[in-house]
Amino acid sequence: MSSTQETQTIRQGLSTRESRLLSHLAAEGHQIISIDDIEATLEVAPNTAREIASRLTEKGWLDRLLPGRYLIIPLAAGEEAVYTTHEYLIASHVAEPMYIGYYSALSHHGLTEQVPRTVYVVTPTRAQSREIHGVPYRVATVTERKFFGYEPTSIEGTAVNIADLEKTLVDCADHPEYCGGIRELAKAMVAADDQDCSWATVGEYLQRLDNGAATKRIVYLADQLDIDLPTRETLVASFTSGYSLLDPTQSEQGLYDSEYRLRINVDPGTLGPTES
Repeated sequence: MSSTQETQTIRQGLSTRESRLLSHLAAEGHQIISIDDIEATLEVAPNTAREIASRLTEKGWLDRLLPGRYLIIPLAAGEEAVYTTHEYLIASHVAEPMYIGYYSALSHHGLTEQVPRTVYVVTPTRAQSREIHGVPYRVATVTERKFFGYEPTSIEGTAVNIADLEKTLVDCADHPEYCGGIRELAKAMVAADDQDCSWATVGEYLQRLDNGAATKRIVYLADQLDIDLPTRETLVASFTSGYSLLDPTQSEQGLYDSEYRLRINVDPGTLGPTES
């Protein structure tokens, strides 16, 4: 079948208004649209916009991702309309406001050799974790105080917020369970040091985060990995009195280290830069 015939086959069933809608939104670079986009483009009432979205979904031109959010299926998807888009674009609609964080941000910055299947979405609002097109989207709800340290990054021409290098490390120290554990964080810190990570900024972020366990973990790992923290003395002075687990993903068995106020529940020898 030629491309012309294929186009004609797919285009059947589209009304003039539906064709105008999709052409207009696609021309503006939209891959994911909302009911509001349909309302504004066609100047129709909300109920009418929902009906149009429903019809286009039935015809295979839209794919409902979330309540009120739809993925435009392009011509290139073929007659069977099998198509998806970049996971981070979908993630940007899972919660608002949001940023990509934890294991996903480690991967984005090249700080891990692992390819996490789950996309981690950080937000100060309530949102549901869900699976879309076979990809798990894990929502981590944080306080407003912790919602900082991200930057808009172009993903297929659309700006998506992703944690910056330094905040990625701090977030993973805050929740090692969202990055594969403390060994992954140690490897990430070595990789970040090679990328000229601003450890002064890491220190500022830790103080702003105000989480004792995260601060202790970063200081401990920096010492183990021979990484110079410019604000180390200030960070040590901020240590909370209680003992935190070095790795909350592991058993609670381990020695108490009074210098770092940590329970060392992993073998320190496995945290070095030569660990494969």
